[in-house]
Amino acid sequence: MDIEEKKALTSSWFRELRDKFCDEFEDIDNAKFERKYWDHKFDGGGEMSLMKGDVFEKVGVNISTVSGQFDNDFKSEVKGTEDTPNYWASGISLVAHMHSPLVPAFHFNTRFIVTGDSWFGGGGDITPTIVPEDDVNFFHQCMKEACDKADPDYYQKYKKACDEYFYLPHRSEARGEGGIFIDHLETNDWDKDFSFIQEVGLSTLKGISTIIRNLKNDSWTDEQKNQQLIKRGRYVEFNLIWDRGTSFGLKTGGNTDAILMSMPPTAKWD
Repeated sequence: MDIEEKKALTSSWFRELRDKFCDEFEDIDNAKFERKYWDHKFDGGGEMSLMKGDVFEKVGVNISTVSGQFDNDFKSEVKGTEDTPNYWASGISLVAHMHSPLVPAFHFNTRFIVTGDSWFGGGGDITPTIVPEDDVNFFHQCMKEACDKADPDYYQKYKKACDEYFYLPHRSEARGEGGIFIDHLETNDWDKDFSFIQEVGLSTLKGISTIIRNLKNDSWTDEQKNQQLIKRGRYVEFNLIWDRGTSFGLKTGGNTDAILMSMPPTAKWD
């Protein structure tokens, strides 16, 4: 299979997965996503899907397929750019912020990047305000099921990477309750790697939708809502200071609104 076929398969899958997430979330909330298209400054573009409802205070499910050239200042940070500054990237990114402070926030993304090399990355994680232990365990079990289908060593490896990545050094605290984080996945078995990335997407969909349905009707207090707003402040700090995806998008001419879709609609510092 040549690289152009791989590009077509991955970008098609990310679009299909976007539709699965949107259909499920619309069913949960009885609301509708609004879709907005954008053009990349070099070539390609993306689609933002945003929804606000009674359950989701704000949820975005974005896809993009773009290509171009890295600036000299940035290309040294990306694998496979020793001989060429050119890149191609396709992916899906999801962030869900809930009205209820009892329902965790969720983040998920997967991507396929081509430079002089090519690889997969992504993962999913859960960020509760009030930690629902059974639901957190269920989310991790969904991640483990996806990993175990590919390699029995993957879950512990990528769980550890998630714990290390989604961490705020300036506060010495984790952003949330973890998940899995995959970077530079390239095993010389492209079909296996792609199948794994697909399984991660489907397992994340299962985990997120099940937990939201379990918790969305539970009653909550003003004090719990205040705790949620403070927790969101930590989320903002991580995404603006430490998140490599935010940096990548901004430095490669991505759509600013799509990149900052991850920001919660309200937050608080106390």
